[in-house]
Amino acid sequence: MKKYAVKPDAETLDIVNTAARKTVTVVMKIYWGDPREKICAAAEQIPLSSLVMGNRGLGGLKRMIMGSVSNHVVNNVACPVTVVKAHT
Repeated sequence: MKKYAVKPDAETLDIVNTAARKTVTVVMKIYWGDPREKICAAAEQIPLSSLVMGNRGLGGLKRMIMGSVSNHVVNNVACPVTVVKAHT
């Protein structure tokens, strides 16, 4: 994280640390660029058994203009994808 001058928030680090203590392998990487392309490319490069990602819950008009990253990833990666909706 220091290499990229990025400081994740405490909640994110807590989630990653908790998951890492279980019998799963947690991979945390930082990419720059179009998230749809970068997530799909990363899913091809890293042998994943599943992918869990968040959803901002954009309204219909914003989703139509900006596109849905989670929808694109669900339809374009080979591994199973679980989309977690944001708290409202």
